[in-house]
Amino acid sequence: MSIKQTLLNRSNHQCELCGATESLNVMEVTPSNGTAEQAILVCQTCQDQIANPSHMDVNHWRCLNDCMWSPEPAVQVIAFRLLTILRTEGWAQDLLEIMYLEDETRAWAEAGLFEEEEDTTPTKDSNGALLQEGDNVTLIKDLVVKGANFTAKRGTLVKNIHLTDNPLHIEGKVNGTQIVLVAAFLKKA
Repeated sequence: MSIKQTLLNRSNHQCELCGATESLNVMEVTPSNGTAEQAILVCQTCQDQIANPSHMDVNHWRCLNDCMWSPEPAVQVIAFRLLTILRTEGWAQDLLEIMYLEDETRAWAEAGLFEEEEDTTPTKDSNGALLQEGDNVTLIKDLVVKGANFTAKRGTLVKNIHLTDNPLHIEGKVNGTQIVLVAAFLKKA
């Protein structure tokens, strides 16, 4: 029996993530040895969003609430990885906190995450210098801080910055207030 036929039987002819029944494809869960146990059946919508995480429809992935409890380790691995990507959403973080994975399955899920993290874009200042966690930076222009009723003046030193998931932004304290700053308006001190 082919891998696709095995997965169709296992999944009852539906996407193992969202339950869709059309345009079903086999997706290997890396690292994989090419067996049905290390693959899942997904619809085209899920496959496209997994392949291009920057265009994810966050609401589509609320289906993870159900599929994360699948008895199939490959489905659990993908659910864990997707929830990790979506962890800035409150509901996704809540699901991650209650999700249980066997040690071997967790190691498999985390192995795939480390591969993705290596591809992240570095955060750079206005001069192209690489910014690291804990660096000090200086503002290169006056910035109006919305909601805090003050302007961060050019030349202000921001100490001990924190990097964010977005390589275009950093977090730091200005006038005692923790704010998000655009890296293009900063110069490494």
